[in-house]
Amino acid sequence: MKAWKFKLKSSPKEISEKLESELKSIGGFVFHMNLEKNKSVTFKVRKRILYAWYIAFQNWTVVKGELLKNDTENRTNVEITFNQHFFIKLIIFTHIILVLGFLIAIISGINVNSTEYILGGTLLALGIVLWIAVQRKFEKDIQKYKSLITDILEI
Repeated sequence: MKAWKFKLKSSPKEISEKLESELKSIGGFVFHMNLEKNKSVTFKVRKRILYAWYIAFQNWTVVKGELLKNDTENRTNVEITFNQHFFIKLIIFTHIILVLGFLIAIISGINVNSTEYILGGTLLALGIVLWIAVQRKFEKDIQKYKSLITDILEI
């Protein structure tokens, strides 16, 4: 989870309306907005899944934001966090559990043969490559979302 904070000279309602209208005009995004009692607005943005294979290629990052009204001035404190999608976390944790299962089986000596060593080593190598790829994709997505939000809000 990465956080990004900044201040704008607009009300939370104006900022949220601007975000919603721009993201709907671009298309391909899901935008959920929630007005709360204490003059704050929360929102959530992610890319829409149109086809099943989009989970693996596009829908890796979820943007959650909160717009807080500053009472002393006509300013809004904006706090945005970037998280990985639940399915990506699930894939990584499943992979870790599989590798740990193979390691436990090899250490305990349960039916150990050369194919299990090969399969365990392959899963471990694949897991390392997957972890590196996910982290790089996450950083790229964060930069893309930051530039998109910067362009929309004219920061």
